Amino acid sequence: MDIEKKAFLKRTHTCGALRREHIGKTVVLNGWVDSRRDLGGVIFIDIRDRYGISQIVFAPQHNEELYRRAHVLRGEYVVAVKGVVEHRPEGTYNPNIPTGEVDVIVNELEILNKSETPPFHVQDRVEVSEDHRLRYRYIDLRRPIMRNNILIRHAMAQAARSYFDENDFIEIETPVLMKSTPEGARDFLVPSRINKGKFYALPQSPQTYKQILMVSGFDRYFQIVKCFRDEDLRADRQPEFTQIDVEMSFVEEEEVWTLSEGLLVRLLKDVLGVEIAAPFDRLSYEQAMERYGSDKPDRRFGLGITTLNDVVKHTPFKVFSETVAQGGAVAGFIAPGCASYTRNQLDNLVDLTKSLGAKGLVYIKVTEEGFETPVQKFLTQDDMTAVAHALGAKTGDLMLIVADTWKKCYGVLGDLRLEFGKRLDLIQKDKIDMLWVTDFPLFEWHDEDKRYYAMHHPFTSPRLSDIEKLKDGVDGVKARAYDLVMNGNEIAGGSIRIHTPELQSLVFEKLGIGQQEAREKFGFLLDAFKYGAPPHGGIAFGFDRMVMLFTGMKSIRDVIAFPKTSSGLSLMDGSPSEVTEEQLKELHLKLRL
Repeated sequence: MDIEKKAFLKRTHTCGALRREHIGKTVVLNGWVDSRRDLGGVIFIDIRDRYGISQIVFAPQHNEELYRRAHVLRGEYVVAVKGVVEHRPEGTYNPNIPTGEVDVIVNELEILNKSETPPFHVQDRVEVSEDHRLRYRYIDLRRPIMRNNILIRHAMAQAARSYFDENDFIEIETPVLMKSTPEGARDFLVPSRINKGKFYALPQSPQTYKQILMVSGFDRYFQIVKCFRDEDLRADRQPEFTQIDVEMSFVEEEEVWTLSEGLLVRLLKDVLGVEIAAPFDRLSYEQAMERYGSDKPDRRFGLGITTLNDVVKHTPFKVFSETVAQGGAVAGFIAPGCASYTRNQLDNLVDLTKSLGAKGLVYIKVTEEGFETPVQKFLTQDDMTAVAHALGAKTGDLMLIVADTWKKCYGVLGDLRLEFGKRLDLIQKDKIDMLWVTDFPLFEWHDEDKRYYAMHHPFTSPRLSDIEKLKDGVDGVKARAYDLVMNGNEIAGGSIRIHTPELQSLVFEKLGIGQQEAREKFGFLLDAFKYGAPPHGGIAFGFDRMVMLFTGMKSIRDVIAFPKTSSGLSLMDGSPSEVTEEQLKELHLKLRL
């Protein structure tokens, strides 16, 4: 085998660096062949690296031998070239690239490596499945859009680190192998070879460690950290993900919010050149749900939801009146201009509503002739007029109404609202809307296993005015928790934490976690609280999701260098994979499939 032993030509400039001022200079470029054009006895090659593209020229009048050799160059060959920078002839400039005014007339060529024909073109508009892109991720990452996503991710991480350093935060690493404390998603477990029959867990978040750092006196901590959750995936979820983790001592909500707003203002300005104003708007959880049907509302379009309980509580239509009497909610919104919907379209809309979990959907068309609805015989003319007045409906509009439990009613309407925002192309995609959602319930009931869970996590402090109420029950107890929402996406969540063992024990009790279970799961944290834990609180930013929003991508898989599929597979390297019997034996494990 013929192996090249001499040193190759080392680059003097990147492929994106050459400008008019370099004309006449001899330069060396290293990169990949992006494209090749043979025009009238002259070969033009675009050579690419992560900095950009330069055009290099092979012409027989300059060097006959090099011109013949250049015929073998193909896409994705790795080359080194040496040549002189020349001004492009008038009329041949390429205004689409920064190097578009100059060429490099090549006088030396080294083919550093050949390439087979790649599985897809290295270009932004590529018609290929996502699975194929993930299988050949090293090719996919060469595409300009993917390269730009990774560069923006890098810029955001650097800007965040700089911001926290300027605000006296210390970056501290926390363990990746930790104790399993299953409260939330399922843990990834790691068997210990040395300690037979025992397991580590990969952290779902550094929550307990960052609280212990507060007890340790490091009053301002942050970390850009990997977290792990063994849960079902979707476009904005991965089994391993990155968050910017933040914790502070001697603070209350306002200080956490102000710091977080400063971070977003900095990131948007430094990375995207976009300026936004702070402080951000705030809505309580109940306000967000009742206005927008979501605790992460997209406010870049209208279609606000209106509660109709007072309007319909005495109507003879029992679907409405009985729902109100039983403590449920009747609410709706208008789809402007949609009274023209056909019966088939409306039936599909009812089916969609039922698929979202509601019992049904009441729709009322507002036409020139009056109201049209399948429940016309149950609603009086006055009832429909009152509903139309409450919703602000006018001729040509379609009124959409759901009657159900409070959470189901508003949740389903929120999904329908988003659906119509997209159908009617109402979402202002160039707008940036930032919002705090606050005053969440401390607990939420799960029908599946008939018990309460912490709505955020079990270390969240109840509102101080609700502590006495908590001793008697959980209804109406609010949390000192908050979420930060950007354009309908939750990008951060946090809370003021519990810092006394007495209050933490009370919350565990309400969650059905007994003293022994609490000691087994969280004993180290409860012990730490005995030795002077300061009041503290924090927030965690979903870094992957933030990058996704900054880059305009639809999936976080497009902003992670090596992501998993929606089924948790890494198609490039084939993980997860089987292991040998010997490996299992060393870990004292046996498979029973």
